[in-house]
Amino acid sequence: MNPRTLVCLAALAGATGCASTDGYQVREVGSFHAGGSQVSLSGLPEREIRLTPSAPAIKVNPNGDFETGQLYVQYVSLVAPRARYPLLMWHGGGLTGVTWETKPDGAPGWQQYFLRQGHDVYVSDAVERGRASWSRYPEVFTSEPFFRPKHEGWELFRIGPKYDTDPARRVAYPGVQFPTQAFDQFAKQVVPRWATNDVAIQAAYDALVTRACPCVILVHSQGAAFALQAALNAPAKIKGIVAVEPGGAPDPGRSDMSRVKGVPHLFVWGDNLSQSDLWSKLRVAPDKYRAALLAEGGTADLLDLPAQGIRGNSHMLMMDRNSDQVAARVQAWMAANGLMK
Repeated sequence: MNPRTLVCLAALAGATGCASTDGYQVREVGSFHAGGSQVSLSGLPEREIRLTPSAPAIKVNPNGDFETGQLYVQYVSLVAPRARYPLLMWHGGGLTGVTWETKPDGAPGWQQYFLRQGHDVYVSDAVERGRASWSRYPEVFTSEPFFRPKHEGWELFRIGPKYDTDPARRVAYPGVQFPTQAFDQFAKQVVPRWATNDVAIQAAYDALVTRACPCVILVHSQGAAFALQAALNAPAKIKGIVAVEPGGAPDPGRSDMSRVKGVPHLFVWGDNLSQSDLWSKLRVAPDKYRAALLAEGGTADLLDLPAQGIRGNSHMLMMDRNSDQVAARVQAWMAANGLMK
């Protein structure tokens, strides 16, 4: 798209025309890959396949040069952004950038919400996910992938205490905000993941920071460990971090926390955490990181939604029915910390 072309994304913004108060004018929509490197394979056997049922059989040679370890980014930049820096949205484990787009019940997601608030938005698929693609294993990735079953998404993501193949027999938490009727649609987003690619994932995120920042990072779950480390690696590039239910964090005992004391952090937590032994354990590292940042004199604010009277939020709180209410709290925090013009 020509950067000088003005496009009104009325459909995305829920508007009927460019003059609507919900509309926003887009300068450019584009995408790119960041990070990665070349790897060469040799000694693998050829095999014969048919590319389509009616096509003749051909030999496929899997040897040669390949790119691996890259991530994918789609960006939307505005004609007149009201935020000082682009907002980078990083997803959690076994998921992709779809996390931030349209919700599984069809409602607009946080990508559209923060575009309406005046942010340029960059939504990424990390290494091994979605349009970033994955590589051969064990020749490049050193282990096979694993997959999240639907019961894990229902129970671990704190939608409810009991999953059943029959939707009518699933048990949700009282007052849960996740649109339970759309859970099967949500489960279609799940992609394979690896447990052996953290180094490559961090390198690709660091390459994205080098290319797209200064920026603010809005990050979910597993991705938080990479975002917090990216700030430690390049504190001048990261102007703020919003960690939504972070699933991990760097060890402050092995990190120079003084490097990020000037980077405002917000940690956001939903409801029913006490119902999950795993989440009680997963929260230890982010809480330890936050305490260390506070001890350095940094800004490390906590948005505990139940403590604020906002109840029923699942781990996927950006997909919950009240997610715009949560997003408004995040937006107000960014404004209060000088991240808007």
